[in-house]
Amino acid sequence: MKKLLLIGALLASISISAQITIEQTKHDNDVKLSALPYYSFGKGIGMTSPDSIFQLNIRFRMQNRATYLDEDGEAGAYDGQVRRLRLRFDGYVGNPKFLYAIQLSFAPGDVGEVKEGENINIIRDAVVFYRPNKHWNISFGQTKLPGNRQRVNSSGGLQLTDRTINNAKFTIDRDFGFQVHNMNEFKDKFSYNFKAALSGGEGRNQTGKADDGVAVTGKIEIMPLGAFSKDGTYFEGDILREKKPKLLLSGAFQQNNHAQRTQGQLGNDLFERRTMKSVLLDAMFKYNGWAAMMSYMSRTTNENAITVNPEDVTESNYVFVGNGFDYQASYNTKSNYEFIARYSIQNVGNDIAALAPNVREYSVGITKYIWEHAFKLQAEVNYDTLNYFDGTSKNNWYVRFQVEIGI
Repeated sequence: MKKLLLIGALLASISISAQITIEQTKHDNDVKLSALPYYSFGKGIGMTSPDSIFQLNIRFRMQNRATYLDEDGEAGAYDGQVRRLRLRFDGYVGNPKFLYAIQLSFAPGDVGEVKEGENINIIRDAVVFYRPNKHWNISFGQTKLPGNRQRVNSSGGLQLTDRTINNAKFTIDRDFGFQVHNMNEFKDKFSYNFKAALSGGEGRNQTGKADDGVAVTGKIEIMPLGAFSKDGTYFEGDILREKKPKLLLSGAFQQNNHAQRTQGQLGNDLFERRTMKSVLLDAMFKYNGWAAMMSYMSRTTNENAITVNPEDVTESNYVFVGNGFDYQASYNTKSNYEFIARYSIQNVGNDIAALAPNVREYSVGITKYIWEHAFKLQAEVNYDTLNYFDGTSKNNWYVRFQVEIGI
């Protein structure tokens, strides 16, 4: 009898300890950083010092893909690569109100071509946060700006294998500076967020000549039907099958003063600096496995978008001005097979109409979620039509298979 009581007490003790450990882990790893959304079903691997004044969480993810491309006028080709390979470290030091996040990239497609005289792009995020309460996040360092929805989402939270052509040309991406986010999200009632940033305007890992231009960014997000389940605004598709309809409406504006690159924070160097203005509007809807997204993006400049090399007038570069619309819809079955369709329209500005084509992009895909977005198999067919100023056109397409996995 004593042995049975001892065994029962031991089992009860183990059960209670397990519950406490789970609760503590859930609490300790709750590094919710609005300026750095990073989709992860789990919490990564966490370590906390015995005195609880230091915490480190480690996460990784990778995307392996194989693609068959057929571009107009060229022979078909195969491509296999590690598209993304990321490591992220986050946690707090001294007090859970003082947090940090570091994200590094290692895949060639992430780092980009190494050019003489330019910095290598391994560092994606290196940022310190002060989070006094659940409503405020104040940050200093390099991370994503509060821009368009698809860019703010992690590439690991996408339904298709990559972002749209408009995101590639009009996004405002990462930058170094200060950000302040005011978060007001509630489960089943009107919710809203305000976000603002003051940054250098030159993009990530820039150490070039300093100038007097800065970028000012502001964004508002409205969720009239309440917040999405499990921060569902930060990943595409209704993988959680929202029990009630959820809607997000957002708008962002940025003025990047005296920018030196063709896309503000991205692109090649211009021969003269330009002040650029970007407008980014988004809508997202989710309910019972159905999801829809729509976005509008534009970039303008008050001066001529084309800049000319003063030492060689035959050489020029230009600000990518214009606008674009993206439309995306999907349905996720109860067995977690998702069917996705996307249509994008990209119109270039008058200044560069003779230099860049208008593009129409059509994409369809199937995704099998094994462990939500953290482990999934993706197949996609993409077709592009490029219409040039002289009346000619090109048609390109590709078929792609991709595996995403992370913790």
